[in-house]
Amino acid sequence: MANEAATMRRKDKRIIVENMRRVLLKEYLMKETRRAGFGGLDIQRTPMGTRVTLLAERPGLVIGRKGSAIKNLTEAVEQRFRFDNPQIEVQEVERPALNAQIMAEKLSNALERGWHFRRAGHSTVRRIMEAGAKGCLVVIAGKLTGQRHRREKFKSGHIKYCGEPRYLWMDRGFAIAKLKPGVIGVTVEVMNPLAKLPDEIEVAAAREAPAEAAPMPEPEGPEPEPEIPVPEPGPAPPPEGEPEPEDEPPLPEEPAETGPQVKKSKVATKRLKKVLKESKELGVEVDVDVGEK
Repeated sequence: MANEAATMRRKDKRIIVENMRRVLLKEYLMKETRRAGFGGLDIQRTPMGTRVTLLAERPGLVIGRKGSAIKNLTEAVEQRFRFDNPQIEVQEVERPALNAQIMAEKLSNALERGWHFRRAGHSTVRRIMEAGAKGCLVVIAGKLTGQRHRREKFKSGHIKYCGEPRYLWMDRGFAIAKLKPGVIGVTVEVMNPLAKLPDEIEVAAAREAPAEAAPMPEPEGPEPEPEIPVPEPGPAPPPEGEPEPEDEPPLPEEPAETGPQVKKSKVATKRLKKVLKESKELGVEVDVDVGEK
């Protein structure tokens, strides 16, 4: 048991020493690269040595002419902090207004130049929110207007104070402004524009009901062959070598047969006239040819 406890103490001590070394390195690089706009630090152990990634607003000032500044910085890190084969890599911050450390440094510089703390605080908040942040919090603490210490807060948008979303989406920066009355601490917290909070729920659009399966068409048989018209039988053509028969002349039409013509006498004519007269009196029309010339 004693050996296990001693081993645990050694492990804890090793972790504490390593973390202290990283904090001291961050403070040193923050001081050395203040003019370049220090934006953050990332330290990774690799088989080839220690990779130090430095974020800066103006990486040209960190690298120096022909790499002289970064070479001196690498030698100082290796000698003062005992890192194995340190390799410093400098990256440019794409959107400085969303980097909390850079904005804290700018706010502290504004206070040192004589800006009123309220004007500087509101200006910083407006600049961060215009860059697209979901929320920001600026805290200025120290002797602001008199000998008594007090704290002023400037905030806008959505801010998380605790829980996992704070560690995931809130970026924190701290800087110090040295004034005649004393030291003023500046803290800036910025919420990432891409933050997705637990209470943000997206309702998916309703899916359309699947259409009913249409019945499969019956397999069609082979197409029927088109009917070939059969020519009607006509008069057989004459054998070769014989002249074609000429058309027969039409037969003369026979006159229609008429009955025997009877010669009417005068007595019959008179009787017919008398009968015609009587039929007219009775109102009966009779078509009789009297035969008068």
